[in-house]
Amino acid sequence: MELDSIECVSYSDGMEDDDDTAAVTSSQLPRPFLKSSSTAGTAAAAAAVNVVVVSDRAGAAGPVAGAGPLVISPATGVHELLECPVCTNSMYPPIHQCQNGHTLCSTCKTRVHNRCPTCRQELGDIRCLALEKVAESLELPCKYYSLGCPEVFPYYSKLKHESQCNFRPYNCPYAGSECSVVGDIPFLVAHLRDDHKVDMHSGCTFNHRYVKSNPREVENATWMLTVFHCFGQYFCLHFEAFQLGMAPVYMAFLRFMGDENDARNYSYSLEVGANGRKMIWEGTPRGIRDSHRKVRDSHDGLIIQRNMALFFSGGDRKELKLRVTGRIWKEQQNPDTGACIPNLFS
Repeated sequence: MELDSIECVSYSDGMEDDDDTAAVTSSQLPRPFLKSSSTAGTAAAAAAVNVVVVSDRAGAAGPVAGAGPLVISPATGVHELLECPVCTNSMYPPIHQCQNGHTLCSTCKTRVHNRCPTCRQELGDIRCLALEKVAESLELPCKYYSLGCPEVFPYYSKLKHESQCNFRPYNCPYAGSECSVVGDIPFLVAHLRDDHKVDMHSGCTFNHRYVKSNPREVENATWMLTVFHCFGQYFCLHFEAFQLGMAPVYMAFLRFMGDENDARNYSYSLEVGANGRKMIWEGTPRGIRDSHRKVRDSHDGLIIQRNMALFFSGGDRKELKLRVTGRIWKEQQNPDTGACIPNLFS
């Protein structure tokens, strides 16, 4: 991948909002609790793995009508019991154990060459059914609780929810290199500005010129990402060169820094032209849950063949000088039909 030069001229049309960044206040996570419907079986399973089950009513040895859900005392370290000692992830069936009772997940069992990582004894094929039974009876909060998710799930369905949770952190949208940084939108905006040194602009209209010498020698290139602050939201403008089949092309597209559902509230247009010719693209920005590669490979943006781009560049067509203008606007919900209509006068 190659980063190239970009000349930026952005102008504000007065449609942007002030940046209101609200700090997320996290509260204490609720303790994991056991479902009362399976208390008897769970108590036996918990005893087998040395987990203490206590009820909400003092002195009660089992479930009591009207009592609250049974909870596992924090002192028992239930999270440690269900944490694989090798990868530290939560364990799901099949949970394996050695003859001395040390447990680990099925993924790590193959990585340790059938030797217990704790006592070095041979693992064999022993299942820790008691711990699996305890896990089956647990209900836990989503691990993104501190980021705002209020949901509580049975242990075995929690993982699926977390892979799709709307409160999960976002991946860095930078396209010039693979970046492993994750975080919420305010954090990623600061990361893009301070660490990747991307161009930051305010306003809902833009006018960029992308420049490249010897463009016929370049098959794949990525220009510097540009971030716009508009309507109180952030948008990423991408421009790339790549091969579409056998044809070299350039592509410009916009991504919304947020979820896909929120992205549908906005639309954008891109325009490129010269010498009496013009190409226009209108669409909805994609959320950054979709990687820039996924958006590019779906061809969801303004695609310009190299010969046309050089025609727009003028001159002897030996240097790319492509001017891309664009606009972002907010869609307005029609209360009668539920359809979105353009809001051009905000």
